[in-house]
Amino acid sequence: MPAKVAYTRDEWVYLPKGLTPEKKLSYKTRMTSTQKEIEVSYDVSNEFFSLWLDERMHYTSAFYQSETDSLERAQENKSKRLYEYAEMDSSKTILDIGCGWGANLEYIARKGAKEAHGITLSTAQHDEIMSRKLPGVKAWVCDYKDFKAPFLYDALVSIEMIDHLCSPAQAAQGMAVELYRTYFNKLAEWVKPGACFGFQAILRNRVPRTKADLEDLRFTADVIFPGGLNPRLEELVAAVNPKWEILKLETRREDYGKTTGEWLRRMKMNEDHIRTKFGNQVFDDYDRYLSTCVKAFANHWSSDVQMKLRRIE
Repeated sequence: MPAKVAYTRDEWVYLPKGLTPEKKLSYKTRMTSTQKEIEVSYDVSNEFFSLWLDERMHYTSAFYQSETDSLERAQENKSKRLYEYAEMDSSKTILDIGCGWGANLEYIARKGAKEAHGITLSTAQHDEIMSRKLPGVKAWVCDYKDFKAPFLYDALVSIEMIDHLCSPAQAAQGMAVELYRTYFNKLAEWVKPGACFGFQAILRNRVPRTKADLEDLRFTADVIFPGGLNPRLEELVAAVNPKWEILKLETRREDYGKTTGEWLRRMKMNEDHIRTKFGNQVFDDYDRYLSTCVKAFANHWSSDVQMKLRRIE
């Protein structure tokens, strides 16, 4: 009997007989989060997310350089740090992998870039990017594995997209590093030798010990972000090789705790409007999800990392 390979949370697939090595690899390394699953996570409504994210709609950890920073300022700090990690300037081209609603692309366009491109699997996010009419910015709805770079980029940035690449079932089969390395190797094909990469990812750290906490984390994974799993730091450190070297690494656990706490506060301020327009279930689901995030960062179940990577020549 052929070996089982898990490629989604709830589904097992047996590898058919007679597959070439390339076909076997495609079964094992297909992107876990499909476009349909991505749209579950991000296509609730652009208006819904605008009610509790910052004014530019960053949906990733901010960077609080000062205790007095607003969420808006802290998100600018995040984009600035990754722009610097990518060693960007107005003469260079850059690709944002998993570009969301375009908040980071908008920062890059304002700060300076010859061209700034982005890819996302969410049609609602792509619509928002196009509506911003950002100079020098292009975006596509595309799986990263299907993307064809129009030229070799000078730099890359990716912010908390990698958690859509590996399911819990795949991780349990020991496939995480292989999947992440496939991602890093693929991205290395799109840049010039020596190019820098501003990379950010949510991390999973400790496992909670109570049944209620485990159920909350499972709810977040299955209902809010189906098909994905946050990597462990050591998996990323192993997976960047052999194409990239780590020049800098900083963790942002406290920053993400503060970010999700502010998201939760803003969402609760709009509770009546959300319940009326989007329904009780949407509010209740996101209240549970964001409350779980705040607890996860406070208790070291989760963290966040920013890395400066450089393409090895």
